[in-house]
Amino acid sequence: MINRTFTIGGELTVNRLGYGAMRLTGQPGNFGPYPDWQQGLDLLRRANDLGVDFFDSAWAYGPETADRIVGEALEGRSAVIATKGGVDKPAPGNIVTDGSRDTLLRQIDKALVNLRRHRIDLFQLHRVDPETPVEVSVAAIAEAQADGRIGHIGLSNVTLKDLERALTVAPIASVQNRFNMAETGEQDLVAFTAERGIAFIPYGPLGANPMKAGARLEPKQAIAWLLAHAPNIIVIPGTTSIAHLEDNWRAWDIAEQTAQEH
Repeated sequence: MINRTFTIGGELTVNRLGYGAMRLTGQPGNFGPYPDWQQGLDLLRRANDLGVDFFDSAWAYGPETADRIVGEALEGRSAVIATKGGVDKPAPGNIVTDGSRDTLLRQIDKALVNLRRHRIDLFQLHRVDPETPVEVSVAAIAEAQADGRIGHIGLSNVTLKDLERALTVAPIASVQNRFNMAETGEQDLVAFTAERGIAFIPYGPLGANPMKAGARLEPKQAIAWLLAHAPNIIVIPGTTSIAHLEDNWRAWDIAEQTAQEH
């Protein structure tokens, strides 16, 4: 039988079918607050009621507004929340990368407020800053880990070399890169992380354009393929529809059938 859970960082056991909050923002460009705030709250709570206990967000989504809606919806609920920092979005389509120590620690402090948490379960470097060595960025996040502001450190949009360099500074609990059944270029990184017990959290699991709505791949098939592909993969499809959310959850049936056939 396929394993439904994965333990992030040896501590946080979550269902491998999670939720990505990027779409719970204004459009176009994932900029500004989600216009139907109450519906977004209802959707997130319905996800949690279904069994979703891993939610992925980021400072750049909104910016900050995705963290806020996730924090409000899940306050007092049992859920592992991940967010990302080191990227800002002052305007739609204007993405600014800043992995400096001061920026990361400032974003961590603000994310604690936005997420309504005393500790961020998983804080991920959104992308490596060309002006800041990855070791410096990871060391800054490790400071917040040492004083209890975050639980675990993750990386996003990284190469295998980036990951290896980061591992010389601190344990890395997760990697979040684009990967789906039609885009398998990160297979070596999936295998590397699986061997070392590092979660691999593929973004774009349905092949969507990050800045546009709609999936290129059939959702349940694409999700099921990822769940069956490697035991360390945590899938985070995002949707603004409760009906689609509930339909996505049924991907577990396909994944388990696929695992039995193989």
